[in-house]
Amino acid sequence: MLMAGCRQDMQNQPRMVPQRGTTLFADGRSVRPQVEHTVARGQLYESEYFYTGLVNGKEADMMPFPATIQVLARGQERFNVYCTPCHSRVGNGAGMIVDRGYKPAGNFHDAKRISEPLSHYFYVMTNGYGAMPDYKAQVTPEDRWAIAAYIRALQLSQNAKTSDVPAGTQVENLSSIAERLGEPASYAGPWPLPSTAVNANPQTLIVAGAPAHSANPPASKNIPDPTTTRGQTTKPPARPSGAQP
Repeated sequence: MLMAGCRQDMQNQPRMVPQRGTTLFADGRSVRPQVEHTVARGQLYESEYFYTGLVNGKEADMMPFPATIQVLARGQERFNVYCTPCHSRVGNGAGMIVDRGYKPAGNFHDAKRISEPLSHYFYVMTNGYGAMPDYKAQVTPEDRWAIAAYIRALQLSQNAKTSDVPAGTQVENLSSIAERLGEPASYAGPWPLPSTAVNANPQTLIVAGAPAHSANPPASKNIPDPTTTRGQTTKPPARPSGAQP
């Protein structure tokens, strides 16, 4: 009975060994070609723009799906996970590893980055750029677009005007909010940048009750959400004259 339980039928059954030929099929190949006009699971790329960020080989300034507040919240969460080590939570390029000697990252608030079309950020995350590696293995296409939308929200927040805030919403100066939270007024001052980076404009407006910005806020404080004032729009700010895409 013991010997009967040691049969090797499955081990010894006829089977195709990958990359080896066979006489079973007329073409001599053991691996069968994909059936014509079929698509493998997970490879149905219905929208080229959604997966590449390109339209006719060029970047475009639009989202492939609506940038809802839920999308922006997801973009902020993924941005804080994957982007802040280099770009910082406020996107000024002065992240923690830059603080420790790594090459300064892109400042999303300088004229060049503000002028980039929205899909540029998706394309860079997908393919890498300069010292930045690609993140397509770590971040899904949906999340890459959500991060791109959140980057645009960060940029819009730093150029916000009172007229951009919905009617009836109270607007308050950041320094006043900082003092109410027990922080010095300087807590809401301009962001510190590496000496080689372009200075960012300090934020001056925010909906009352939202916490102030800081490049390195204390761990005990709430993380600011720049989408508070402009979180539901994807319209980019006007491109500065002379800016290169």
